[in-house]
Amino acid sequence: MGGTACLFLAMAVLAGCGRPGSEPASPLNSPYAAGAERQNVLYTAFTQRSPKYLDPASSYSVDETPYTYQIYEPLYGYHYLKRPYQLVPRAAVKVADPVYLDAQGRPLAGDVPGEQVAQSVYDIPIKPGIRFQPHPAFAVDGAGRDRYRHLQPGDLEGKYAITDFPETGTRELTADDYVYGIRRLATTRVVSPIFAHMAEYIVGFKEYGDRIRALDAQMRKGLDPTTRDLPWIDFRQYAFEGVEAIDPHTLRIRIKGKYPQFKYWLAMTFFSPIPWEADQFYSQPGMAARNLTLNYWPVGTGPYMLTEYRENRRHVLTRNPNFHGEPYPCEGSEQDRAEGLLDDCGKPTPFIDRIVFNIEKESVPLQGKFLQGYYDVPQAERGEYGVAYLVAAGDSQEKAALYAERGLKLPTTVETQNWYMGFNWLDPVVGKGDTPAQQERNRKLRQAISIAVDWEEYVTIFENSQAQVAHGPLPPGLLGYREPPAGANPVVYDIAEGQVARKPLDVARRLLAEAGYPEGRNAETGQPLVLNYDAMGGVSPAARSQFDWMQRQFGKLGIQLEIRSTDYNRFQDKMRRGVAQIFMWGWNADYPDAENFLFLLYGPNGKAKEGGENASNYANPEFDKLFERMKYLDDGPEKEALIARMVAIVQGDAAWLFGYFPKSGGAYQQWVGNGKPTQMIRNNLQYMKIDPDLRARKIAEWNRPVWWPVALVAALLVLLALPAWLMVRRRERAAAVYAGQSDRSAA
Repeated sequence: MGGTACLFLAMAVLAGCGRPGSEPASPLNSPYAAGAERQNVLYTAFTQRSPKYLDPASSYSVDETPYTYQIYEPLYGYHYLKRPYQLVPRAAVKVADPVYLDAQGRPLAGDVPGEQVAQSVYDIPIKPGIRFQPHPAFAVDGAGRDRYRHLQPGDLEGKYAITDFPETGTRELTADDYVYGIRRLATTRVVSPIFAHMAEYIVGFKEYGDRIRALDAQMRKGLDPTTRDLPWIDFRQYAFEGVEAIDPHTLRIRIKGKYPQFKYWLAMTFFSPIPWEADQFYSQPGMAARNLTLNYWPVGTGPYMLTEYRENRRHVLTRNPNFHGEPYPCEGSEQDRAEGLLDDCGKPTPFIDRIVFNIEKESVPLQGKFLQGYYDVPQAERGEYGVAYLVAAGDSQEKAALYAERGLKLPTTVETQNWYMGFNWLDPVVGKGDTPAQQERNRKLRQAISIAVDWEEYVTIFENSQAQVAHGPLPPGLLGYREPPAGANPVVYDIAEGQVARKPLDVARRLLAEAGYPEGRNAETGQPLVLNYDAMGGVSPAARSQFDWMQRQFGKLGIQLEIRSTDYNRFQDKMRRGVAQIFMWGWNADYPDAENFLFLLYGPNGKAKEGGENASNYANPEFDKLFERMKYLDDGPEKEALIARMVAIVQGDAAWLFGYFPKSGGAYQQWVGNGKPTQMIRNNLQYMKIDPDLRARKIAEWNRPVWWPVALVAALLVLLALPAWLMVRRRERAAAVYAGQSDRSAA
C-alpha cells in the first residue's frame, strides 16, 4: 500500500492532478481554480503590498490607479486612442469652456489677455441618469429609512467586508456629490496631496480649509488623541463660494485668474464625486477599526466596483451593474486601425466581467506564470514589462522564438516623461555667467558638451534602444512637440534634406576653444578643465558603467568629469541649495500640457531661490516672458507658435543636455484585445477585452501533462521494490519448507 500511495502521489504532482489526454485541472502554480480560465475575467498581478489609499482625496500612487480610475468617474478623462492626448468628458456632458470675469464680476471676451481675468467660472453640465454602484450606504427599509447609517454597538459583529452587509441601494449622481468631494479635500482627516495647490486657484478654498481645520479641532476636544472614531463632518453644512451646484446637474467652479491647465485636474480622481451617505456610513464608530473605509471600499459610478479586498493577497473588481455604458471610441490612427483597435467602435464598455489581482512578491514566478498563460497582463499599471520582453527577445533568439510562438503582443509608446542632464545656472563655469562676455563663453561650453555627449549611444547601451532621444524639453503626445527634422535641435544636429545627424566633434572642439578651453584646458592658465557630476544614489556596478560612459563623453573634448555620488537625501540637499554643478534629473507629467514641462525652466520657479521645480535654476527673461503669455493660452496655433519659440531659446542656450524620453510597453497575451500602453490614461481596463475560449485552449496546449517522468518514477519504484519482493518470496519459501519439515517430524 505504501508503494502504491507514493506512486499515485508522484503521478498527481507531475501531471497536475490530470488524466492522460485531458486538460490540466488547476495546476499547482495557476492563480485560479480549474475552469476559471473559461470565464470573461482578466487576471493580473500586483507586487509588494495592497494599495494604501483608494480614497480619491488621498490616492496619488501609480499602484492605486488600476482601482481608483475604474471605480470613480471624474468629470473628464482622455480619449483612449488619440495622440496627442485629447481631453474628453466622462461624467460631464462636455468639456466646458470657462467664462472670464473682471474684478467687478463683469464678463470678458474669450480672447482677453490672461492678466485681465480676475476669475474663470466653469459651469460643467453632468450627464443625467448616472447611478452609483450598489452599496449598503444607500440601503433603505420599506418605510424609506436608511438601513445602515445609524448602527448601534454590536451591529458590526461579523462584518469585516462591505459584502457582509446583505442589503444595498443606489441613487442618481448629482452635482452636489462633486461639491461634497471637493469640500472634503480640505479636512485634515483626509491627507490630500493637492489641497495646497488647489487652494492657490479655487476661490475661497484656502480660507475654507482654515475653517474646516478649526471645526475639526473643536470636534476632537475631549476625545482620546488616538481614537479612530471621530464625529462625522457633514460637508453639506459647510459651503464656500468657489464650488457650488447651481442645479442638480450643473457644477460651478470659480478659479482665480486664468488657469487653462485646470481642466486637466478635472480628469484626475481627486475630483471624484463622494456621496454624503457613504461618508456618513464609514464615519460610524467601529468602522475604521474593521477597515470599513473609503481607503478599502470605494463607492463610485465607474465601470467597476471593488467586491473583494484580501489585504496583500487578492483584490477583485466586478462589473458595476449600474454603469451607464460609455461607448468604445471610433477614432484613432491608421496604426490603431491596422492593429484592430477600432474594431469595437461604438460598443458599450466595459467588455470584461471581472478583474482579478493576485499578489506575486517575486518577479520570476510572475513572469513564469505570464508565459504559461495564467496571467493575461503581468501588472496592469506598469509599463516596463513590455519593454523588458522586447529587450530579452533582442538578446536571445530562444526567447524571441518563444514570445513569437506564444503570440505575445508587446506594443510600446514614448511616455510623457523625460530624463535630462542639467547645468546649474548659478555655477560660474557652466551656468549663466556674470558678464555678457562670460555668458557667451559659458553658452559655447554648454553647446560643445551638448554635441559631444552622444545620447543615441546612451539609449542603445543603457536603455536597450527602448527610449527616444530628446531634441528639446517636450516629449511626444503634447501640443507643441515637433518630430525631427522639424523639431530637431539645430545646436547639436545638422539638418539637411530631411536627414538629421549629430554635428562632428570638430564643431564641438571649435566651440570649446571659443569658450576659452582649447583641447579642454584653460587658455589663460593651462590648467585642465575639471567639471563635477553630482549623482543621486550610490555607486553600484550599473551606475559605475554609466559614470564611466559619461566620463568618456566629456573626455572626447579633453574635459575631466569628476563623479560625486551621494545618497539621495544628500543629493536633494545639494539641489535645494543650488550647489550641484552638473546632474541628471527627470520629470513625469501630471497632465499632458506643454506648461507641465516648460515650467521646469521658468525662472521664478527656481529650486535654489524659490523652492520650485526648476532644478537647473535656469533664467532667461525672454523665455520667462513667453512662458507667462503661453500659460494663459488655450490650445491652438498661437500657443504652438509660442512653444516653438520657447523651445528654440532653451536649445540655443543649451540649458539642458536634453537626454531622452523613456518608452513604456504593454505585455498582452494573444487573447487580450484593445491593449494600448500609456501611463497617462488610467481607466484603460474598461476598454480591454478577453477571448476566454482561446485562453483556455492555449493554457491547455502550453501546460500539457508530461507523463514520461511518471513512467520513470513508476519504473524506479518497481526496481526498488523488486529486490525486497524477491527477498520476501525467498523467506516465504524458506518458511514453507521449514514448516513442511516440522510437520513430517511431528508425524
